[in-house]
Amino acid sequence: MNFIKRAGITLWARKGRTILLMITASVILMFVMAGLIIQNAALTSAKTATNSVGSTVTLSQNREKMMQKMQKQMSSATSSSNQKPTFTQATTTVTKVKKIAALSNVASYNISTSTSVNASGFNAVSTTSSSNQNGMGGQIFGNSSSSGNIQVNGVSTTAGSSSFSDNTAKIISGRGIKTSDENKNNVVIESELATANNLKVGDSIKVADSSDSSKKTSVKIVGIYKAKTTTNGFSRQDPSNTIYASYTLSNQLAGTEGKVSNVTYTMSDPSKTQAFTKAAKKILNDSDMTLTSDAAAYKAAAKQMKGVASFASKIVWVVAIAGVLILGLIILLITRERRREIGILVSLGETKMKVVAQLFTELLIVLAVALGIATAAGTAVSGPISNSLVQQQSSQQSAMSQGAPGGGMNKSGGQGQGNRAPMNGGGMRMAGTTGKMTNINTVLTPGAIAELGGMAILIALLSVSGAGITILRMKPKKILQAD
Repeated sequence: MNFIKRAGITLWARKGRTILLMITASVILMFVMAGLIIQNAALTSAKTATNSVGSTVTLSQNREKMMQKMQKQMSSATSSSNQKPTFTQATTTVTKVKKIAALSNVASYNISTSTSVNASGFNAVSTTSSSNQNGMGGQIFGNSSSSGNIQVNGVSTTAGSSSFSDNTAKIISGRGIKTSDENKNNVVIESELATANNLKVGDSIKVADSSDSSKKTSVKIVGIYKAKTTTNGFSRQDPSNTIYASYTLSNQLAGTEGKVSNVTYTMSDPSKTQAFTKAAKKILNDSDMTLTSDAAAYKAAAKQMKGVASFASKIVWVVAIAGVLILGLIILLITRERRREIGILVSLGETKMKVVAQLFTELLIVLAVALGIATAAGTAVSGPISNSLVQQQSSQQSAMSQGAPGGGMNKSGGQGQGNRAPMNGGGMRMAGTTGKMTNINTVLTPGAIAELGGMAILIALLSVSGAGITILRMKPKKILQAD
């Protein structure tokens, strides 16, 4: 009778012990399977998350270079001179911007410009304090000739603007600005401004140059949006007075046709951001402009998932080691109980190696059944565990980020406020970095089953090794005499 057949007979004859072993092995492999599923899913999610979150590269003026020029002007000026250092905003051409956008790793890009104008034939909205207005926020405010009371934010598309991408602003009527609006006088206005002046989609309004009221431009309303931002009480900084247009119209109103100072490029593959920046600098070839990448979002998403994967890997090894110790102890105790059986088998001419192979086969059969149970239950167990781990990682990152400066670069450059003084209109908005908790899609894969099978064989080998050493040291004569 070969040892494989003996192993089957033994397991069937001792059903109670076999069932107990199967339950123990199933629990061990179930947690190992859960760990493997979470680990593989987290690593996959890390790659998916980085691609979905993406990274951006912002083209803007080199502020360090600008400050150096201003300091040089100040140092060269005489003490008696009243001349103040002048600030000239650095720009680049739209041609270069579009040439950079044609590089292979660019998923999308958004040009942003900003200028201020005066309302002509309609009134800007002013928000006053509650003590003066009994809590009412919206009020018609007369036109101002000293500075523009309407902020014009020029963009390639409103969808690419940070205000719309983070839902700070939302289109409620008509449509947003599209690339097809280039060289057209189409605008999107805020709902309070539209309500205060009885304006609707399709209407035309006029805006006047802030320094020369005789220069007026007629624009057509193609959309109305709702802003969620708050105001500080100044008319020109009320978000309701911000209108969106194509960057070409904004440039036309500012007298800077063909020039831009703020562009945001979204990368299709975040890992190639550095290569893109290097290629873009060659095209730009302008020390007054700089390219800066904002990879914090996708790095945070990747770090979160890799943290979960690392913890899941530790779970796998801790449970596997615990399983080896538990099953090894059980097999060792079973071996001591079967001393007489082993002694008789060896006395009858069976080799000790075959006896050890029989124990290994018995445990392997038990683990094979447990593998099926663990495979069926692994996905159900891994779901709640993975959600708990992701929440834990997210909480840890949130705790670490508290106390850090809240402001940040305007990721999509929708308003271009980083390059213009806030006095030009459009309320200042502190844009803190907020990240969504990345979900893990725990799916049972053939690779995970294969890994679990390999882990089960390893557990069986290590568990039987202790009992195997004991069997190899046994002397059949002494076993039978002792019994």
